[in-house]
Amino acid sequence: MKTIFSGIQPSGTLTLGNYLGAMKHFVDLQEENHCYFCVVDEHAITVPQDRLKLRDNIKSLAALYLASGIDPEKSTLFIQSEVSAHTQLGWMLQCVSYIGELERMTQFKDKSSGKEAVSSGLLTYPPLMAADILLYKTDLVPVGEDQKQHLELTRNLAERFNNKYNDIFTLPEVSIPKVGARIMSLQDPTKKMSKSDENQKAYISMLDEPKKIEKKIKSAVTDSEGIVKYDKENKPGISNLLTIYSSCTGETVEELEAKYEGKGYGEFKQGVADAVIQVLSPIQERYHELIDSEELDEVLDNGADRANQAAEKMLRKAKKAMGLGRVKKKK
Repeated sequence: MKTIFSGIQPSGTLTLGNYLGAMKHFVDLQEENHCYFCVVDEHAITVPQDRLKLRDNIKSLAALYLASGIDPEKSTLFIQSEVSAHTQLGWMLQCVSYIGELERMTQFKDKSSGKEAVSSGLLTYPPLMAADILLYKTDLVPVGEDQKQHLELTRNLAERFNNKYNDIFTLPEVSIPKVGARIMSLQDPTKKMSKSDENQKAYISMLDEPKKIEKKIKSAVTDSEGIVKYDKENKPGISNLLTIYSSCTGETVEELEAKYEGKGYGEFKQGVADAVIQVLSPIQERYHELIDSEELDEVLDNGADRANQAAEKMLRKAKKAMGLGRVKKKK
């Protein structure tokens, strides 16, 4: 049994891309692995947040985890800021990080580009991300392509710490799903679907109503060829819709191409919309049952207790390895 860790920022409602690229796979992973699923709220504050909205987003994300099929009997679901070991180990790992390697992070370059005032947290959050992962002796981290660089840094920091102090950290491996790992924008299929996109037509929220889903898919950018065929380079819009359709139904791209041979884009887009609605409707129903329930709070309380036990154990080892604190004499 392997240990798996995954964290998602509560910076807005998750998209269909988040579900198909990550959360859908988490449900299968928990069956044969020891999984930690974390709402990484301390990562969210690297950019300005409205405090009330942030609190709502934290709770909403936790409810979506459960509604998507995460079982609290099989997995540990918790909120990052409720386990103080994350920031403590994050600081310790900052002290073994180099400014140069943090400045080279692509996401830091992208998010700080052209801005006069940039939070220092934006620069130093990769060591906190490393702490999130290393606290739980994580073997596998399921992530999208855009997070591979951060995982490489996590491995480098763990190796550096192990070599310099004591060999206590497990070096995690990256796990990238082969299908549906990268769902693209409906309006610009050369970009990843993102919940932070200013154009709301570009993404499908996991909580979008069926009519809204249908409308967004019908207005998705395609081409004038009229042929339903997967060709990422020449037909990125249709290729993206085929990936979404395939990920929702389990039908292969080839089967879908055959199904819509000689048919127009209108009929194809309706099929995509129906498939998405069928997947999201039961999740939305369960979400609305959970969002204001005592059950949700109970799950998060228990998750925080379990995560604290495991994290504190590793934090004590790391502190001892670095020489922090006192060594108490046994009586």
